[in-house]
Amino acid sequence: MVIVSPPSSGDDFQNEWVILLHGLARSKSSMSRMEKHLTQEGFSVLNVDYPSRKKNIQQLVQDHLPIAINTCRQHGATTIHFVTHSMGGILVRYYLKHYHLKELGHVVMLSPPNAGSEVVDIFKSFFFFKWLNGPSGQQLGTGAGSIPIELGKINFQPGIITGDRSINLILSWIIPGPDDGKVSIERAKVNGMRDFRVIHATHPFIMKNREAIELTLKFLKSGAF
Repeated sequence: MVIVSPPSSGDDFQNEWVILLHGLARSKSSMSRMEKHLTQEGFSVLNVDYPSRKKNIQQLVQDHLPIAINTCRQHGATTIHFVTHSMGGILVRYYLKHYHLKELGHVVMLSPPNAGSEVVDIFKSFFFFKWLNGPSGQQLGTGAGSIPIELGKINFQPGIITGDRSINLILSWIIPGPDDGKVSIERAKVNGMRDFRVIHATHPFIMKNREAIELTLKFLKSGAF
């Protein structure tokens, strides 16, 4: 499902569209605060609700990203940006690896597992993990079958924001180095990124963090944090 939010202030960015993609086991409501601030700044926004637990990453991309992009085009988009949380960033990487988007603007990834997550490596065989995260969750590890690893080199220059706070000490104990409770700071990075920032935020709530929203707006407008 695609929710279209027209700009609410000015028209400087009315032909610049932002596609929001939530993370695994979340919904469009998790991106609602980000959506509100983007529309207040004059961007037109598509907040995409997709069944992240029902299909693998390849099928999720095929089923939802072309529709969202075509919706932007039908509304007169001259530039299409992306703002993603967690696995949403991997969907964008997959799409841009396989398809050309002539209107591509800037991409901001919030806590992306760009090199996978050790949490998946350890828990993916557990029934509850499989039930909670579905087929796509199985593809976010750091070894064989990892879509983030298989995607390899990127052909665009995202801005990446990740956190160094955790609300799950058990998972943080499993993850090597500083992390946000799901993804280590190092594994959020990807070769070719344009800018990178670590803020005091946790994985589940970084998309609602004021600093993350301010940095996202700055990157969408200027291409840098």
